[in-house]
Amino acid sequence: MAKIAKRVKAAREAFAGKDNLTVEDAVALIKANATAKFDETVEIAMNLGVDPRHADQMVRGVVTLPNGTGKTVRVAVFARGPKADEAKAAGADIVGAEDLMETIQSGKIEFDRCIATPDMMPIVGRLGKILGPRNLMPNPKVGTVTMDVAQAVESAKGGQVQFKAEKAGVIHAGVGKASFDAAKLAENIRAFVDAVAKAKPSGAKGAYMKKVSLSSTMGQGVSVDVTSATQG
Repeated sequence: MAKIAKRVKAAREAFAGKDNLTVEDAVALIKANATAKFDETVEIAMNLGVDPRHADQMVRGVVTLPNGTGKTVRVAVFARGPKADEAKAAGADIVGAEDLMETIQSGKIEFDRCIATPDMMPIVGRLGKILGPRNLMPNPKVGTVTMDVAQAVESAKGGQVQFKAEKAGVIHAGVGKASFDAAKLAENIRAFVDAVAKAKPSGAKGAYMKKVSLSSTMGQGVSVDVTSATQG
């Protein structure tokens, strides 16, 4: 316990009085203090000036990070026949129809992304109460309801990140690993922020991006200058 307390104290001291940093300075600070025994994920949190309870203020989308996420993504696909074969060939971890629905209904959810062909949606629709709260429900707006299942599987495994504003207008996502090169992390962060900027809804009024902050899985958070985060 003393060792953990010492590490936490050191991290607090390193972060003390530091806010509104450039992306590069924030990344350097986070990398230097990501001292857990595993490769921590670098996480971004964005506070947006929206109320997602209103349809015209919902923010959601998808972005392919230029340097990947560093995470192994397990993909489930609802498909039949040739489309099921395509999904398997593209590297899908689980492929099925009614059998996959029953597996999910039993509480066994061993995947991070769910893709479906349009004809499978009547089956998938029955799983809304299970997949919806976990942000796993296939949706055509982010390319997870599609006939091009091979491309969807490859994208999901190749660094694609989905984002969606939560009740308070906050978006969370992993943008890489602490072991990543600093320049690659900065590139990923700016790509993510750019995608959120482009997803600005018609109903957003006033300041859209209120706050951007970064942290590692076990680390402290630090705020980032919004202008720095939006400059390529």
